[in-house]
Amino acid sequence: MPTKIIDTTNAEHYKWGGPSGTDCDGWHLVKTETLSVIEELMPPGTREERHAHARSRQFFFVLEGELTLEVEYHDFVIAAGKGVEVHPGQAHQALNRSGAPVRMVVTSQPPSHGDRTPA
Repeated sequence: MPTKIIDTTNAEHYKWGGPSGTDCDGWHLVKTETLSVIEELMPPGTREERHAHARSRQFFFVLEGELTLEVEYHDFVIAAGKGVEVHPGQAHQALNRSGAPVRMVVTSQPPSHGDRTPA
């Protein structure tokens, strides 16, 4: 695949999470068998289901807003420009408890899609 600039206008888009199950947006910036880099947008009041990954190690990096990332029943409030690593097997949940949208990049190695169990 040739090198190119990738952003939310040309990346593969998907919907996820929130009260309706499709309130949040995600874009696959890198999607290979060994690495996943996604940009996600969470409106205020949205969340994902609490879960864990058997193999995937993830890094959540906040670009805009304030994300609450609950990891093993401990809340990490992450401001823009900061991030948190989640190790394989750790139960976690991303929540937007703020009044503003949260935009973040989530890197997973290996990719977390298909490696998810409820926690």
